[in-house]
Amino acid sequence: MPVAAPAFNGSGNLHGGAIATLVDVAAGSCAARASGFDPLRQSLVTADLHVRYLGRPKGDPVRAEARLVRSGHMLIVVEVRVLDPFDNLVAVADFSAMVVARREPLAGATPTDPDAPDL
Repeated sequence: MPVAAPAFNGSGNLHGGAIATLVDVAAGSCAARASGFDPLRQSLVTADLHVRYLGRPKGDPVRAEARLVRSGHMLIVVEVRVLDPFDNLVAVADFSAMVVARREPLAGATPTDPDAPDL
């Protein structure tokens, strides 16, 4: 993820919400790949996300490295490390996703691709 002004907070640092979003996307992708869920019948939803911010990046971009901890029938647990280009640790996170039955979208929601899996 680029370290750029649109993702800065009021003090000029990379916003924690931007880092948390990066973590959620990386962990969700890892969980989807590691699990046996059927995207036509099921969805993966974030059940829990805890991010511990350890420092600011010293370069651009930052990356998230996600590692599967456990893939159960309904719960998938992932650990994530966010690093800058110099391998400085910016944040660590614990993430869990639940496999749930696929549901209809919220009223007014328009999917961008009706054939895309609901992650």
